[in-house]
Amino acid sequence: MGSDIQARVSAYAIAVAEDRMLLTRLSENSPVFTPGLWHLPGGGIDPGEQPREALARELYEETGLELLDARLVDARSYSAHRLGVGRHLVGLFYRVGLAPGPLAVTKADDSTSDVSWIPLSGLEESRLSPAAVDGLAMIGGPEPRT
Repeated sequence: MGSDIQARVSAYAIAVAEDRMLLTRLSENSPVFTPGLWHLPGGGIDPGEQPREALARELYEETGLELLDARLVDARSYSAHRLGVGRHLVGLFYRVGLAPGPLAVTKADDSTSDVSWIPLSGLEESRLSPAAVDGLAMIGGPEPRT
């Protein structure tokens, strides 16, 4: 891998309740995936931070919800070029339990512009990030419509 490629490790939450999946919409500040796509809550693990701690922090920043439990289910890698930077991303995917509460993006001007519980039957692959498509497959969800 060349020195012009930045490596990033992220932790992502897969949360499903009442046949709906918790997803966040990527803003123009998204460092890896295309803005406007629906994505799994989560994000980069800071130096020295444990993956579960990063997951809890990112979940609160992007959804306003508290992490109760997390079980690692899989990992995937992605290559992307965005905002003039080549990236190699490793995503750690966790099946999560969340405390109930209202949804709210609590960190303004970051990579998330919106958060919603979206019906599984309404998911369209063209509106999902690659990580969200993979997360849906990891839980045996329906194939997203194309």
